[in-house]
Amino acid sequence: MFKPADHAFMSKALQLAKKGLYTTTPNPRVGCVITRNNEIVGSGWHEKAGQPHAEINALTMAGAAAQGATAYITLEPCSHHGRTPPCADALIRAGIARAVIAMQDPNPQVQGGGIAALKQAGIAVQSGLMQDSAAALNAGFIKRMQQKKPWVRVKMAISLDGKTALNNGQSQWITGEAARRDGHHWRARSCAIMTGIGTIRADNPHLTVRHVSTSRQPRKIIIDNHLAIPIDADILKEGNTCIFTTSAGNTAKIARLERIGAHVIPTEQTGQEQVNLTSVMTTLAQLECNEVLVEAGSALSGALIRAGLVDELIIYMAPSLLGGSARDMFQWSEFTSLEQKIALRMMDMRMIGRDIRIIARL
Repeated sequence: MFKPADHAFMSKALQLAKKGLYTTTPNPRVGCVITRNNEIVGSGWHEKAGQPHAEINALTMAGAAAQGATAYITLEPCSHHGRTPPCADALIRAGIARAVIAMQDPNPQVQGGGIAALKQAGIAVQSGLMQDSAAALNAGFIKRMQQKKPWVRVKMAISLDGKTALNNGQSQWITGEAARRDGHHWRARSCAIMTGIGTIRADNPHLTVRHVSTSRQPRKIIIDNHLAIPIDADILKEGNTCIFTTSAGNTAKIARLERIGAHVIPTEQTGQEQVNLTSVMTTLAQLECNEVLVEAGSALSGALIRAGLVDELIIYMAPSLLGGSARDMFQWSEFTSLEQKIALRMMDMRMIGRDIRIIARL
């Protein structure tokens, strides 16, 4: 069905889409390559929400050469008016003869509409080429469109015996500098970074992206049941912070936090007077968060897994042992049967400096 050249040009389009890894949120990462006689005449990627989509950038480069050409696009062209006009219409006006599309757009406003418009205009359309690679680039966007939840990753640094800190809380640094730098790439691609009040009290983190060139900082999300966050916490100093709490009645503290730029979101609670994490994720999806990176302690990380809200684990394992009394990765009740074990699917394992990085999906 697809020729070797089709694979080569779609691979190029996917490489272009990756250039928007840190910048396109809340939009998907999309690349486009336009060819005539197996020669590239135009290429582009979506760089930032509100700016031209990948197809428009590629058509601009191609100019008149787009007439009768083939367009390789990593995601179905949009067919609705959003921040920008429909890309399907632009491809039709340009006179594209053939479109090869990696995957259908999961956005209910599109979802086949772009492909239908191209076909109705007489353009030959083929889809499904390198679909898995295209979907992997936009796991968060796809999940938000289909399930109204963001894609959630829990990132942890652990010792070889699965410990995250000494019993006294000391954890800096378990892993080496290379692993810590690598972790900032996951921050940079995320729409939001989530942590709990325990981590705020113990480490006073900024949770900002460093070591990576990016034009934006992710939103910072704090789970703080009883609104115990100190007003002078470092995480509040850069702004763009949301605090989810059950303490809606603490109006004085809420007012103080909002005066310094924090956004306090009272939310429903569970029976243990804790923030309802499912409700939090629904709210984050409504705030157009595609990917959420969790950098938290064992209590919040364990609670998210128990609630079925975690999609992926990113574990940096150091060649060291911290001993039996050190802190575990996740806090939950004892398993009494192996049938209770949580199954993981290993996606990737590689050395990052002296440490091992493991990516596993639940």
